[in-house]
Amino acid sequence: MTLDELVSKAGGGEAEVEAIPFPSLDVLHKACGSIPRTRDMTAGLERLFLDVKDPIKVVLDPLTQPLSWALRNAIETMQSLPWWAAIIILVLIAQLAGRRVGVTLFVLASFLGLAFIDHFAYAMQTLAIILVCTLICVLIGVPIGIAMSRSNVLERWLTPMLDMLQTLPTFVYLIPLIFLFSVTEPKLYGIAIILYAIVPAIRLTNLGIRLVDADVLEAADAFGMTSRQKLLRVQLPLALPNIMAGINQTIMLSLSMVVIASLVSAPGLGTLVLRGINKLELGVGLVAGLGIVILAIVLDRVSRAALQRVNKMHQPGA
Repeated sequence: MTLDELVSKAGGGEAEVEAIPFPSLDVLHKACGSIPRTRDMTAGLERLFLDVKDPIKVVLDPLTQPLSWALRNAIETMQSLPWWAAIIILVLIAQLAGRRVGVTLFVLASFLGLAFIDHFAYAMQTLAIILVCTLICVLIGVPIGIAMSRSNVLERWLTPMLDMLQTLPTFVYLIPLIFLFSVTEPKLYGIAIILYAIVPAIRLTNLGIRLVDADVLEAADAFGMTSRQKLLRVQLPLALPNIMAGINQTIMLSLSMVVIASLVSAPGLGTLVLRGINKLELGVGLVAGLGIVILAIVLDRVSRAALQRVNKMHQPGA
């Protein structure tokens, strides 16, 4: 007999099938108070963070203060230069990095265009932040990548952390930092940019060193090289194209995060984009966005030209 027939026989009527509701955490909590609800977990996490905020801040404040000094000094230096002197310096850097006349002329035309539309000062602020954060990413990320390439255990431990940093939404980086540091301190947005942009430098340094041919390492061992000599004279030079590719990606990620960091007082072109959104000034936002695109293309072309130059240096017969 079916269930309906049994119920009908027992009750003398047709079975009434009630709709089964979707299980609710509130109902479950009433039945078993030891199971926390979502709002209990979020409140507990907030209380935990507020409890450890002061001890963490005592440790992080002196360690991160040099970052604030570096960002302030870089921005002030870029703003103190006359526009023509800044353009000459940037064009010379582009020529020395890539040694390509076309890229150098493009850099010159781009910065002259930014100066013509009166966005040169904002572009210099953005560029100063990118240069400082990229330099710190390289100084921290390359040694970490080298350490990962020499230790499989360290690679297994750091890979989940790098995955988290790479997939975490950009706005989430700002939430704990706002509680830890004042909005007026440059290190607030500096730390967010570094955490977001450092991953490619670490990953591609590790990958580049691991891809060095084993036969080359055996030849280095045959010549009696120490581990340090192999690293400095063999592995790093051969891994340099991958490292340069990681630096290129770090620059691009730094630029994208600078725009988001304008929400927490980061100066530059991102402030104009934010102004266009807040005040519904369509022209201001679009022109500032165009300036960001121009700056991104300039940085990408110069870094790619430098990467191609490095690749040519490492080609056989170069």
